[in-house]
Amino acid sequence: MDEPAGQNPASDAAPNPGLIMEMLNAHQRSSALKGAIELGLFTAIGSELQTAAELAERCHADPRGMRILCDYLVVQQLLSKTDDRYGLTPTAAVFLDERSPHSLAPAARFLNSPDLINAFRDVAGLVRHGGTLLERQGTTDTEYEGWVEFAKSMVPMMRVPAAFIGSLAAKLRTGPLRVLDIAAGHGLFGIEVARACPQAQIVALDWPNVLTVAEENARAAGLTDRYSLRPGDALQVDLGTGFDLVLLTNFLHHFDRPACESLMRRIRNSLNPGGLVLTLEFVPNEDRVSPPIPATFAFTMLGTTPAGDAFTFAEYEAMFRSAGFASSELLPVPNSPQAVIVTRL
Repeated sequence: MDEPAGQNPASDAAPNPGLIMEMLNAHQRSSALKGAIELGLFTAIGSELQTAAELAERCHADPRGMRILCDYLVVQQLLSKTDDRYGLTPTAAVFLDERSPHSLAPAARFLNSPDLINAFRDVAGLVRHGGTLLERQGTTDTEYEGWVEFAKSMVPMMRVPAAFIGSLAAKLRTGPLRVLDIAAGHGLFGIEVARACPQAQIVALDWPNVLTVAEENARAAGLTDRYSLRPGDALQVDLGTGFDLVLLTNFLHHFDRPACESLMRRIRNSLNPGGLVLTLEFVPNEDRVSPPIPATFAFTMLGTTPAGDAFTFAEYEAMFRSAGFASSELLPVPNSPQAVIVTRL
C-alpha cells in the first residue's frame, strides 16, 4: 500500500548502518543477477534441486564460483537451499526460468547494458550537470543503437501493460479504428490493440532500425495486412492525420515539459474528432517519493537523458490541457508499476 503523501516512515526509524552498506554494495546484486542469467543458472535448475557441482557442470562453470554465486542468490531470495542442493524460489521460477512464458530474463540485456550502467558512473557529476553525461543526447539521440536491443529484449516486461491497453482500446472504441503507435519499439502495444480490435489498422512510428523489430513481431502475430510503418523521429516527422487513437507508451518521460507539450499539440492535430490518446507512463504520487518504482524512475531519467523526468499526473494533465485536450483520466495497470492516462479531445 502506498504511504500517504508527506509521510516517510523511514525518517522515524533507528539509525541503520546496514542500509548504507547495502546501498554501497547494491551494484553486486544486479551484477550477480545478470551473471546468473548469462550462465543460464535459473533455467538449469528448473524444477529439480541440484548441487553446486552439478550446476557448474551444466553451466560450464567453476564449482567454487557456482557455490558462492548460488549462496549469494539464496540470500537475495532468488534461490532456495536444502542441505547442499539449490532450487528456485517462486519468483525465480516464474520470472527467471527462461522456459516460463513470463520470464523477464531477456530484459537484463537492455537494463544492464554497458551504456545504462555507464550512465551512473558519476552521479555527483549528473547532479551538477542536471542531465546525462552520456555522449550526445544519451538515450534520446537519434543514433542510439540501444533501442534496438530494447525492442528485442523488453517484450516480456511489457506484455502485461500491452494486454491492458489492448483490452482498454476495445472497450473505448468499436468498429473501424486507425491507430498511430508512437515510439512503437517492439510493436507490442499496437499489436495487442490490433488483436483486441479486429478492424484496427496500425501505423507504427519509430526510427528505421527499430521498426525492423516491430515489423517482425507484427508478421509473427499474423497482422501484416493491418500493420504499416512510418520511420522517423517522433519529435520531427510528419505524424499524418485521420487517426482515431494514438498510443504514446514509455516516451514522454524522456523529455522536458515544452517538448512534451509540442508533441501533444501535433498529436491533437493528427486526431479525428472524438479521438483518444492512451499514454503509458511511470506516474509518481504528488509527493514524488511514492510508490517506489515510479518515484525512483526520475533518477533513471537523470542518468540517461538531458531533461527527462517522472511526471506526476497533475503535470501530465496540465501539459495535455495546454496542448488543447479536454480531459485526462489516470488508470493504474494491474500487476504493473505503470499507469495509463486516457486523454480525450
